[in-house]
Amino acid sequence: MDITIEELKTLSLGSYQIVDIRSEAEIAHGRIPGAVAMSAEALVQHPEQVAASKLVICCSRGQKSREVAEALVEQGIDAVSLNGGYIAWLMDAMQEEPEEDVAARAEQSIRKKFRKNIWSRFTKAINQYELVKEGDCIAVCISGGKDSMLMAKLFQELKLHNKFPFEVKFLVMDPGYSPANRQVIEENAKKLNIPIHIFESDIFDSVYTIEKSPCYLCARMRRGHLYTYAKELGCNKIALGHHYDDVIETILMGMLYGAQVQTMMPKLHSTNFEGMELIRPLYLIREDDIKAWRDYNGLHFIQCACKFTDTCTTCNNEENRSKRVEIKELIKTLKQTNPFVEGNIFKSVENVNLDTVVGYKQKGVRHHFLDSYDD
Repeated sequence: MDITIEELKTLSLGSYQIVDIRSEAEIAHGRIPGAVAMSAEALVQHPEQVAASKLVICCSRGQKSREVAEALVEQGIDAVSLNGGYIAWLMDAMQEEPEEDVAARAEQSIRKKFRKNIWSRFTKAINQYELVKEGDCIAVCISGGKDSMLMAKLFQELKLHNKFPFEVKFLVMDPGYSPANRQVIEENAKKLNIPIHIFESDIFDSVYTIEKSPCYLCARMRRGHLYTYAKELGCNKIALGHHYDDVIETILMGMLYGAQVQTMMPKLHSTNFEGMELIRPLYLIREDDIKAWRDYNGLHFIQCACKFTDTCTTCNNEENRSKRVEIKELIKTLKQTNPFVEGNIFKSVENVNLDTVVGYKQKGVRHHFLDSYDD
């Protein structure tokens, strides 16, 4: 029922089709060339949509894909599961890549090909929101995905050209990664010449038995550990890799699902760690441009290094996942009739007119228009 990477290489290219059943978010961070993206449910219900005599099913680590392959075999379809999933393919691809200066190529592409869409927007966010100041020591937090890896390279470039001194430390927290996932992060950091500091915690084990919102708790615990370790290293700021698309999606999700108008701020003072700040230097960079930089340089990343990716009840929960996908699809649909819709969503939280707002909250205090209506 399983096929290994080595066995797959022995098959002729036209004799099979790889079907990637991972989520859209996971595929956005890295994909197998030539693979067809399709949800597990859609594939089992309509396998005829994939025109191939043999189907090779791929998930994150080869667990869910085995179940799908078995369901297809019961329908009389020649289907197998890719042993080890995308991670196994990625490990093999990284080993087979020719020895060359990947870091130099990636840095050159930032200066030349992606100067306008990535470098200029990065420096604009740095200046416009005053994210980096003289004497700062910034912990660039690397999860292993495309966003944080690009952010690390951008900070290295900024160090070369900035007019005032500041320090940068590249921080990777291992909350319980599988050995393969950790190796992917380490190999990519080595390839891109990013000198990472790795520290370990047992967060994954702590939240695995939590039934209600384990991923929310995991994220909060990881943030706390990052602040703590960054402070121990002498840092006064941590940098996270949220980008422009994260911002506009957060605005709409807050309105449609949270019944509130809020945004993902470009920087925040920590409420629990005195003297520490959180900054988001990719605030003005589009996700499509990050993907283009990744693909141009032939880089492969993972979306979530969690060792429970295939079995996590929250990360892969259809209801939670569909909310983000629904927002993405909504924006895409609106853009068809209004090409400026993304920029308008982004700017909407910069142009709030309090004279036309029924109520708002500031520093934990609620205000209502009737409070000063008769003044």
